[in-house]
Amino acid sequence: MTYRTDTALIVVDVQNDFADPKGGLYVADGEETVPVVNAEIAAAQAAQAPVFYTQDWHPPVTPHFAKDGGVWPVHCVAGTWGAELHPELTVDGPVVRKGVGGEDGYSGFSVRDPVSDDVTATELDSLLKARSVRHVVVTGLAGDVCVKATALDAKRLGYSVTVPVAATRFVNLQPGDDARAVEEMRAAGIDVVE
Repeated sequence: MTYRTDTALIVVDVQNDFADPKGGLYVADGEETVPVVNAEIAAAQAAQAPVFYTQDWHPPVTPHFAKDGGVWPVHCVAGTWGAELHPELTVDGPVVRKGVGGEDGYSGFSVRDPVSDDVTATELDSLLKARSVRHVVVTGLAGDVCVKATALDAKRLGYSVTVPVAATRFVNLQPGDDARAVEEMRAAGIDVVE
């Protein structure tokens, strides 16, 4: 990737529950993204491009979790080891937490109340605007869930968007979700770099 001062790197949810085999919602080979993402962070920093991080930060009881009526196993509960950013990840920039009130927090830009369907913005868009960002590079976990949602929201908000596939891994809740996610992002005008 080529970084400039009007480009931001967004590192999505590189947390223990996703990126460690002992995690509550381990993404296969998720830990392999850490050195790749760290290289992107170093490249962004060298170009004085800002780096932002997202972090799932759920309460212990939320309709987001299968045990409470949702889809997902318990993961990234606020204050737990699973919610912590991966210990080998370089963290040098603002962290935007999502799902704090029990919402579905797929995109770094917004959260959705799973009961009312109300969508609320996070602070990410305003942080990017404050830095005059026009292009974003979206990395992290997982490519077919939160990376895709963040990239699509960024495009909808008017940013040009690049997603380097080497810097993500996919959940594949259903077989082929990875290919469908790439196709959906490309159809939206996102530059998905294989």
